[in-house]
Amino acid sequence: MNGNEKMFLGIELGSTRIKAQLTDAEHNVISSGGYDWENSYEDGYWTYPLEAAREGLQACYADLRRDYESKTGKKLTSVTAMGVSAMMHGYLVFDREMRQPTPFRTWRNARAKEASDTLT
Repeated sequence: MNGNEKMFLGIELGSTRIKAQLTDAEHNVISSGGYDWENSYEDGYWTYPLEAAREGLQACYADLRRDYESKTGKKLTSVTAMGVSAMMHGYLVFDREMRQPTPFRTWRNARAKEASDTLT
């Protein structure tokens, strides 16, 4: 962080775009970044590979940092707090070893009830 300035990072993994926004304590936007992505149809399901989410997050954050540096002339080194949100109708499943027994399912799949019944 630069000086005593409090900055808050918000990240949203949307269905077509990953977005990031940096705000100050008064909710003013300091900088923003984004990354376009699209789900793919694989093995009968709409999904995003986990690696695509990682790459998208990295690219989105890099875009935000460039925007911050171009607006302030400073490097972004830390934030006070951050929050992450994602699509309302989708899910990621991980086992105890943090492996994915099934790929990420998006809101476009009509099989959510079937999968939910199996998992519960």
